[in-house]
Amino acid sequence: MTYVVTENCINCKHGDCVEVCPAEAFHEGANFLVIHPEKCIDCEMCVSACPVDAIYFEANVPPDQQEFVALNARYAELWPVILDKKPAMADAASWHGRPGRRQLLDPAPAAG
Repeated sequence: MTYVVTENCINCKHGDCVEVCPAEAFHEGANFLVIHPEKCIDCEMCVSACPVDAIYFEANVPPDQQEFVALNARYAELWPVILDKKPAMADAASWHGRPGRRQLLDPAPAAG
């Protein structure tokens, strides 16, 4: 099992989770972070670090967020590893708690 980043991270990318991850398991897309399921060591440190409650243990991902299990695995193979916390996206606060963001997920990797 692994931890999974879900919809509430889209257009936010706070990065507090990256800062506490001892396994270098986070990967960065243009507007979303994912956890590499094979690198995650199930330490749970990212869960409490996430200010928007976007990270769940795989077995506890809400039913309406299940597609994010596969999305994390897929994009972790395509996007670069992120090792250090970066500033959240400029309008992150305005997105907090807003549902229905899945269609906004940008499949592009983070810009250099």
